[in-house]
This record gives sequence, structure tokens and C-alpha cells, in this order.
Amino acid sequence: MRRGNVSQRINDLPNIDPAQFKVPGLGDFAKIGASTHRPRFLLLYGSLRERSYSRLLTMEAARLLEAMGGEVNIFDPCGLPLPDSEPETHPKVTELRELANWAEGMVWCSPERHGAMTGIMKAQIDWIPLSQGAVRPTQGKTLAVMEVSGGSQSFNAVNQMRVLGRWMRMLTIPNQSSVAKAYQEFDDVGRMKASPYYERVVDVMEELFKFTLLTRDVSSYLTDRYSERRETAEDLSRRMNQRAI
Repeated sequence: MRRGNVSQRINDLPNIDPAQFKVPGLGDFAKIGASTHRPRFLLLYGSLRERSYSRLLTMEAARLLEAMGGEVNIFDPCGLPLPDSEPETHPKVTELRELANWAEGMVWCSPERHGAMTGIMKAQIDWIPLSQGAVRPTQGKTLAVMEVSGGSQSFNAVNQMRVLGRWMRMLTIPNQSSVAKAYQEFDDVGRMKASPYYERVVDVMEELFKFTLLTRDVSSYLTDRYSERRETAEDLSRRMNQRAI
């Protein structure tokens, strides 16, 4: 491997634009300020049933995040239209997108139905765009995934949501929660009973909170990409050349 200073090493990379190539360093993080406001979380659940176990589990997650000092909003999917069936100006779509922009971290919790997340869960995610102009509502934000099922423990829904989280360019935490036979895990007033399942939910929310504190201020730096910087530079150059014509 050839050694030398940065400019010499870049010479070995003929396809690289030197003006847009950056060498990451720990010192870059020292230049980034630290937020002082409470971490902000948006929680989504995937069922409209009157006794929705994904909603009850989401409410337990919200209580935990609030107890840790977070600011929490739970989106109610009732009334949200199917993707593309209504304009983006629909009040429920507007509400969801504003909350997605506001949040620094998210929790997605879905029942497993036919071996997959529910359509209600997917519709909410589909209404959150990958980009809004120059803004990416989910890029670099943290995500925790949870699921409930009526039978034995399964991980189909959380695995699917992990794929979607990666597609939405989110930082999905390693831990996750899957509550089997959810109808046995909540009391008559909808509170989750003490159990290993509940302790796992505590673990997941604690991990989400830590990851959010760790990454929320540096997410724009972590997701700053060479290809996007180069594209931006090319666009700027093109506009300048057009003005000169």
C-alpha cells in the first residue's frame, strides 16, 4: 500500500474529485455543538382495533421515553388515507409529515399479520417521503422497531421494518422487541404486565434514547456523502455557466 500525504494518496484515485473529497477525523466532531432541548420522538403503531396491542405497547414505550426525559408524540393513524389516494395536503398526511420533520428519533410498532407488518403500518411509512425538496425527513434519525403477535414469538414484522428503516436512511438501533401472545401481556386497563417482554421494551427504549443523544447533533455530518457533495458542486457549476452564456 502506497503511503504519503493526503494529496499524494488522492493522486492514486483518478476518479475522485479532490475538491469534494474529505478525510474524516475525530476533530470534526469537536466542532459540532450540543443540543440542550429534550430529545424528540415520534411513535407509530399499526392497528386501528379498539383494543390494539400495538397501540398499548407504543403507549408503554412513550411512558418510558418520557420518564427518561424525552418529548413524545404518538401519531394516530385513524383517518390517514391510503398512499396516493389523496393529495399530500390531506390534514392527516400533513400532520404525519410535520411530526416526522420534528422528530429526532422514532419508534415503529406493528402487529404481525399474515407473516408481515400491517398495511396500516406500511401506509404511514409510505406517506413519509424520502425527501422534501432539500430536506430528508428521516435521514440520520434513530429508529427502534417493535412488534406484537397473537401466537408464538416471531420477527417477520421487525425484520421488514428494519429494511424500511435502512431505505429511509435511518439509524436503526441493534435491539428490538417482539411480544408473543400479546393478549396475555396487558391487564384490563391496558397496562403491560411485569415480564421479560416488558423488560426488553425498557432495554429498547433505553438504547434508543442513548443512540439519539449520541447521534442527533452529528447526524448531518455522519450522513454527509461525497457523491451528494459532488452532485451539488456540479449543479452549482452548471448554473454559473448558464448565467455566463
